[in-house]
Amino acid sequence: MAVRTDTVPLQSKDHKTLMDIIDKLRSKGINRYVNLPQIVVCGDQSSGKSSVLQAISGMSFPTKDSLCTRFATELILRHTDEHAEEKCCVSIVPGTDRSAIERARLEQFQYSEIPDTHNIGTLVDEAKEVMGVGIDRGRTFCKDVLRIELSGPTQPHLTIVDLPGLFRAGNKEQSAEDASIVQSLVRSYMENPRSIILAVVSAQSNFALQEVTQLARDIDVRGVRTLGLITKPDTLDVGSASERDYFDLAQNRDVKFRLGWHIMRNRDFKARNATNEERDQAEAGFFSQGIWAGLPRSQKGAPSLRTRLSEVLKDQILDQLPDVLEEIHRGMEDCSSRLERLGVARSTLAEQRKYLLNASQQFSSLITEARDGFYQDKFFGSARGDEGYSKRLRAVVQNTLTEFSREMHINGQSRNIVDKASRSDPTQVSREEYLREVKHLMRRTRGCELQGTYNPLIIGELFHEQCTPWRGWLEDFSGRIYEAVDFTVNAALTYIVDEDTKAKLWGELINDALDQLNRQLRGKVNEILRPHEEGHPITYNHYLTEIVQKIRIGRTRDSIMRGLKESGVESKRLSTDLDQCLDMIMKHTEMDMETLASSDAVDWMEAYYKVALKQVVDDFSNLAIEASLISKLPSLFTPEIVFDLSEDVVSRIAAESWETADERKFLTDKMEILSSGMTELQRLRKHHQRSSGENISLEPRVPSPELRQTQVSEKPAPEKPLVSTVESKSAIFPHVTEYVVHPASLLPPAEEAVPVLVEERYPVEEAVDDGWGLTSKKSKKSKKRISSVNWSGNLDQWGNIRKPEPEPEPELGKYIEYGD
Repeated sequence: MAVRTDTVPLQSKDHKTLMDIIDKLRSKGINRYVNLPQIVVCGDQSSGKSSVLQAISGMSFPTKDSLCTRFATELILRHTDEHAEEKCCVSIVPGTDRSAIERARLEQFQYSEIPDTHNIGTLVDEAKEVMGVGIDRGRTFCKDVLRIELSGPTQPHLTIVDLPGLFRAGNKEQSAEDASIVQSLVRSYMENPRSIILAVVSAQSNFALQEVTQLARDIDVRGVRTLGLITKPDTLDVGSASERDYFDLAQNRDVKFRLGWHIMRNRDFKARNATNEERDQAEAGFFSQGIWAGLPRSQKGAPSLRTRLSEVLKDQILDQLPDVLEEIHRGMEDCSSRLERLGVARSTLAEQRKYLLNASQQFSSLITEARDGFYQDKFFGSARGDEGYSKRLRAVVQNTLTEFSREMHINGQSRNIVDKASRSDPTQVSREEYLREVKHLMRRTRGCELQGTYNPLIIGELFHEQCTPWRGWLEDFSGRIYEAVDFTVNAALTYIVDEDTKAKLWGELINDALDQLNRQLRGKVNEILRPHEEGHPITYNHYLTEIVQKIRIGRTRDSIMRGLKESGVESKRLSTDLDQCLDMIMKHTEMDMETLASSDAVDWMEAYYKVALKQVVDDFSNLAIEASLISKLPSLFTPEIVFDLSEDVVSRIAAESWETADERKFLTDKMEILSSGMTELQRLRKHHQRSSGENISLEPRVPSPELRQTQVSEKPAPEKPLVSTVESKSAIFPHVTEYVVHPASLLPPAEEAVPVLVEERYPVEEAVDDGWGLTSKKSKKSKKRISSVNWSGNLDQWGNIRKPEPEPEPELGKYIEYGD
C-alpha cells in the first residue's frame, strides 16, 4: 500500500486535459472577467527571456529587443506520443482596446505549419505587421497577445506568458513613456493573484539593480507564488564574489521564494546556430563543473526547468480551480441579476409597459415583504451586515419605535420632579422648589375659587409645560423612520431596474409619492400633538384616578412613618401614649392650604402626564408611522398605477438609452463566456471521475494551498526507490512495518504536518528495507489496519525521509482480515 496525493500525473492524458481546459477558457476571453492560473515570464530587457522560451520549446525566438518584447506572447506546449508529428499554430488574440473591425482583422491571422529550421521569427514579423506595431506605425507596444501553440513528443504540458522586458531609459526605438506602458502591462499580469511569477534575472548585472526583483517582491510580498530564474551564469568570473552571490541566490539564501530558484545557461553568440541537443549538452557540461556542480539537478538546466514549470503550473491550477469556479459562479449570478434588472429589449410601447408592469409587481412584493417582516428574497441579503439590516424595514421600524418609547419615558418631560435634585442634571427639580413655583403660578392665575382651592386650568398649564419636548422627539423619530423608508425604496428599485430607469421612475412617480406620504406623516404628528399642546387635559381613562390615589396614599404613608419615627415608636410595639403619637403624626401634615392645593395640582398633572404619555407613544406608532406611512408603501408603484400612465410617461420612463443597450450586450456576452467556462470546468470534473474513479475537489483547500491531503494508493510507483536515513521507521509509528509516502514533491515543508493514511501490519518480527519501503517478516495468518496520523518530516526531491519527528500512538482504524 502507498500514500499519494490526489493530483494528475505529470505528462499524463489528464494533465493535458487540465491544461487544455484552462487554455480554452483563456482563448474564449474568460480572463477578462476571471483571473486564471498561469505562469508569467517577467524580466528586464536583455535578461534572456527569449532564450528561455527557446530552450523550453525548442523553437527559435527573436533574441533582440524586437516584437517579442513589444507585447505579451502566450506559449502553449503540449506533449504527444513519440509517433505523433510536431504541430504549430500561431494566432493573435486582440486586445480589449481594439474596435470590432480591428478584432476581425487580427483574428484572421492564422498559421498552422512548422517554420523552416524551427525559427518562429518570420511569423513574429508577420504578426508585427498585422498588429501595426513599430516606431513608424505609431504604436510601440500593444495589448494584443501573440498565441503560439506547439505540440510534439519533446514538449511538456506547459503554458507560459512571456511579457515585454522592463526598461527605464528610452532610445530611438522606445521612449520613456513606453517604459511606463510596459511596466503597467507587466504589473497587470503579475498582480493576478493566481499567476505564478517566473522572475528572470540576468547574471550579467547585479540582481539587486534589476527592476523585476523589486517588482516581484512588491507585488508578491510573501514570495509564495514567485519562482526565480537566473540566466547567463557563464558570464560570471569563476571563483568571483559575484559567482558566489548568485550561487547563494540559487540556493534561496538571499531573496527567498517559496518556489525557490532555478538557473540555466543561455546560448552565446558562437552557439547561436547549435541544435537543441547540442545546447543541452553544453549546458549540462557547464553545470557539472565548478561551483554549480553543488546544485541539485532539479534546480539547474533547461530540461529540469520544463518539468519543474509544468509541475508548478499543474499544482497551481488544481489549487485554484475551486476559487476559479466560485468566481465564475459569482460572476454569472451578478450578470443574471443585472440582466434581470435591465429586462428584455424594449423598443415598442407595449414592451415598455410590460417591463414597467413586471417591475411594479416585483417592487410591490418586495416592499410588502420588507413591511411585514418576511425576508425571503435574496434582495435582503445577510442581516449581519449593515446594508442587509437596513433593507429589513420592519426590523428597523420596530427597533426605532422601541427606542422612541424608551426616550419618551426617560427624557420626555421638561422637568424631572424628584425629592432631592442633583446639581449635575439641569432637568431635575426638587418637589419642594417646584411646589413654590406652582404656588406662585396659582396666585397669578386665580379666579373665583375659594381660599385653599385652585383653578383647574392650572393642571393644563403645568402639563403643557411638562410635555414641551414631545414635539422634538416625535419629529426626530419620524425623520429617522422616513429615512429608513427612503433607503429601502431606493434599494428595492436598484435591485429591480437599471440605474437609468430607476432615475426616471424616481423623478416621475416615486419622489412625489414619497413626499406626499411624508406630508401626511407630518400632518398626523401635528394632529397627535395638538390636543396635548393646546387643549385642556381630557381623558376618561380610569387609570388617572388610580394613579392620583396611589400618589396620595404614598405621600400620606410617608408622612405617617416620619411622625411615628419621631415619636419613638418601635416597629413591633405600640406605645400606650396614643395622643403623643397622633400629635407627632399631625405635625407632618401640611397645614398651609395653598401649598396643599399646589401639591394636589402637581399630583393630578403627573398622573395625567403618565396617561397621556402612553397614549402619545401608541398614537405615534400606530396612527402616524404605521397607518400614515408604512402601510401605504406597497402602493407607491403598482401595476394599477402603470396601467393608468399615459403613453408619453411610459416612454419617458421605460424607453431604453444607448447606454442601457450597450450594457445589455456587454452582460450578455459576459454571461455567455462565463457559462461556457462553467461548462468546461464541469466537464473536466466529470472526465476525471470517469478516467480515474476519483473526483477533483472543487472546494477551497484549507489551511493553505501548499497542504495536500493524502490518500491510500493500491500500487505505489515512486520514480526512485525510497531509501530511509532512519534506522527503524517503526520508531516513528509504533507497530508500523510498511508504508510509502509518494510523491514527495507535493508534501508540505518540514514545519507543517499533513494527515496521512498508514497501513500497519503485525505482529512485527523483523524490519527489512527492500528498497521500496520497510516490510517485515510476519506469520502466515495476520491482520492489518489502516490508521490516520499526522506526519511531519522533511523529504528530499525523491521522497527520502530526513529528521522525522516521533508521533504519538496513531488512532486505530478499521481492521481488515487478510492472508498471504
